[in-house]
Amino acid sequence: MIATIIQRAVMQGIPLLYGSTGEILTEKSGHLNLGIPGIMYVGAISGVAGAFLYEQGVGPQNINPILAIIIAFLCCIVGSTIMGLIYCFLTVTLRANQNVTGLALTTFGIGIGNFFGGSLITITKLDVPSISLSETSKAFKTMLPFAGKCGWFGEMFLSYGFLAYLAIIIALVASYILNKTRVGLHLRAVGESPQTADATGVNVTKYKYLTTCIGSAIAGLGGLYYVMDYANGVWSNNAFGDRGWLSIALVIFATWKPSVSILGSILFGFLYVIPTYIPDISVSAKKLFEMLPYVVTILVLVLTSVRNKKENQPPQSLGLAYFREDR
Repeated sequence: MIATIIQRAVMQGIPLLYGSTGEILTEKSGHLNLGIPGIMYVGAISGVAGAFLYEQGVGPQNINPILAIIIAFLCCIVGSTIMGLIYCFLTVTLRANQNVTGLALTTFGIGIGNFFGGSLITITKLDVPSISLSETSKAFKTMLPFAGKCGWFGEMFLSYGFLAYLAIIIALVASYILNKTRVGLHLRAVGESPQTADATGVNVTKYKYLTTCIGSAIAGLGGLYYVMDYANGVWSNNAFGDRGWLSIALVIFATWKPSVSILGSILFGFLYVIPTYIPDISVSAKKLFEMLPYVVTILVLVLTSVRNKKENQPPQSLGLAYFREDR
């Protein structure tokens, strides 16, 4: 039972880890991207569209698992990166309000996802309002060959598809880059004081564009994981829930540290799934459990504000447009 709960918590937490890692990179450049829910949604539908067209083209029985993964993966990256480019163009080049742009991007992304999702559902001519990509999902969910022989250890740590391990690797690499490399130093300087970074020769615009687009691509993978792995390849409009917003909350919980977000995502996933294992739980009690990640985030925000440690605070220029002429 414990191994199963942990496994489900990890599976729930992986989309949050992708979203929070991407948002941490974006916020380290000084940009608050509230469009993460929409970006994750577009990443998911882009991967679904690529996989759907491939399966329809060759037939579900004839798909090449590796090619199916590559097509869905690349389509997801392209779709979510385009969303990141739109955000950058509006907030970096045109200096639009970041909060308004992010919220508009979320609404736009969900609308795009539902439009194309509905279109693909219409093509299938099925009575159910969903798309099932079972063969592609099997490729994404392929476990390590020896996982079943390791008992509870294999179930807890080795029974996931490659996207789950990729999320952890990306978070660890992002943490290393931010804290141990010159690129990370420049990025943190851009987020703290773009004027100072610009004066020392750092290309502020380049760093903002690159990190925001890379962060968006990473966040989009969270949407792809949810559909292909957690939901077994089934796409339904508006089925993603509040995972995008939980990813943003996780950024605060992790105090802008990608390595901490690994454990935070599992905790959030645990709080999300634990009601299903409580017998005879009421609907209202279940909703209270779903609120807990946000309550925990608020508590962490209060504690970090009271302690006022520099390393636990957001970048000083977060949410502020940079005008080079005002330097």
